[in-house]
Amino acid sequence: MNKQVDVEIRQSPRETVDIFLPDGQVLSGPRHATVEKFLKSLPDWDEQQIVGAIINGGLRELSYPINIESQVTPIRMADPDGARIYRRSLIYLLEAAYDDLFTDGALTVDHSVSSGGFYCQVVGRAPLTDAELKQLEEHMRKLVIADLPIERRQIPLDVAVAYFEERGQSDKVRLMKYRQKPHLMMYQLAEHRDYHHGYMVVSTGYMRWFALSSMEEGFILRFPRRHRPKEIQPAPESLRLIGTFQEYGKWLERLGVGSVGALNDAIEENRIRGVVLVSEALHEMRIAEIARKIVERPEKSVIVIAGPSSSGKTTFSKRLAVQLIAQGISPFALEMDNYFVDRSKTPIGDDGKYDYESLNALNTKALGEHLQQMMAGEEVQLLHYNFKSGLSESGEVVKLASDQLIILEGIHGLNPKLIADVPQERIFRIYISALTQLNLDRQNRISTTDTRLIRRIVRDARDRGYSASQTIGQWESVRRGEKRNIFPYQNNADEIFNSALVYELAALKPLAEPILRQVPYGTPAHVEAKRLLALLEWFLPMNVDLIPDNSLLMEFYGGSIFEKFKLWEDTTCHQR
Repeated sequence: MNKQVDVEIRQSPRETVDIFLPDGQVLSGPRHATVEKFLKSLPDWDEQQIVGAIINGGLRELSYPINIESQVTPIRMADPDGARIYRRSLIYLLEAAYDDLFTDGALTVDHSVSSGGFYCQVVGRAPLTDAELKQLEEHMRKLVIADLPIERRQIPLDVAVAYFEERGQSDKVRLMKYRQKPHLMMYQLAEHRDYHHGYMVVSTGYMRWFALSSMEEGFILRFPRRHRPKEIQPAPESLRLIGTFQEYGKWLERLGVGSVGALNDAIEENRIRGVVLVSEALHEMRIAEIARKIVERPEKSVIVIAGPSSSGKTTFSKRLAVQLIAQGISPFALEMDNYFVDRSKTPIGDDGKYDYESLNALNTKALGEHLQQMMAGEEVQLLHYNFKSGLSESGEVVKLASDQLIILEGIHGLNPKLIADVPQERIFRIYISALTQLNLDRQNRISTTDTRLIRRIVRDARDRGYSASQTIGQWESVRRGEKRNIFPYQNNADEIFNSALVYELAALKPLAEPILRQVPYGTPAHVEAKRLLALLEWFLPMNVDLIPDNSLLMEFYGGSIFEKFKLWEDTTCHQR
């Protein structure tokens, strides 16, 4: 009887593996080699420096090993994720260089600068002198030339906390109390170790483009803008927003919530009610102050309000109107959207779609004429834009009293070309944005853009039925419009209103997280959704019943008392 013998044939895996790029290129290399080694073979490797990669749907550092055939999309400095990787790495380089040179004081990274940079300060010692700042920059460049590795290591959470306690980094210790995982990813550069929220470049040699510039009591860590990833823009002569950020910093001190860990303490200890009440009172006080300044300048007839997406312009405009009414002024709201030109005359953007954010999409001539006629007390037939037909039509007929103010809200409000024919001394300009300074800790800042994006994701899901994927997919286009039409003109503002609320991410977290978790894995939006979820993970959720119904935050959360509020439009004369 013959016995059948089953022979198991084992084939060793190939020693090489392929990666597939979006343009169809296939790169081969040793199995287990880092993605950096694969991508360095590209002829344009450092043309717009590659600093990371999306591998099989997930964002990775260049140190990530390629063990299997993979779909790989290079991430360059000009990409949003690439810019974040580069800038975060620069902060770490700055921190390491500072620790090498100075034994006193602590470095803080406060907020972004529109020309490309972060405003930084040192606490616990005198500000850096020009000579010290030059020494610091030179040492950073020495570290870059040395091309030292930046290693990412997983550390048990208790070990990380002990390390931060030893270094006196109380903000990090406080933050780690609310860490939901038993470990922490820390980075090491030579003898320097720290936690940074997000990925880094793999060595100091990547960080060739930066500069340090003195500014008031601190300095700016300057870096390239995305559209020119190897150029440093000229340093600004002054920072108009510094005062606003400093004011907000004082508010945080008054509230006792200088970091996310401190905010979580307030929630856990049931002190958040007081934080909410004081935060809202500070908003109301600032709005009342702006209203008072308007009333004290009777030559001002037109109030223009501008700011980036999800800044809370609608609620701010209505709360400002209430304050003006309380002081005897009857404002009239003129909707800028009604002055769109016919759709057939709307400019076409680079993406081949109608560019409604272009100044040329508005009939600025008619808008200027109507404003001047209204200011003169004449009867005016306004325009109305029919969004269904795409046609500009005749609108309502109005005649304002001599003391009435016009409130005009829109993205171009700070651009002098919008209403160039209106005497500039008659215009009061207000810039509004969520200029948060609440950070995870002194080196891990929370981007104002992230705050606004989370606001918009929540509002779009409720009001428009948009998925997080749809909102995230549109966000890059929205940001381009802001950089082109809003940020260059923010210094034209007479007043700046910071719409940030210290508690808002704790309030938005329960709504935002379920929406973000619905983003399908492997889609372009998933990388961004995962990043935002990682940010929200640091916040404890709060009881949203504590939020008053007139809060600016309710514009995004839903249930605002201002949803059906309209500015008074009677033409009765009011004394100013």
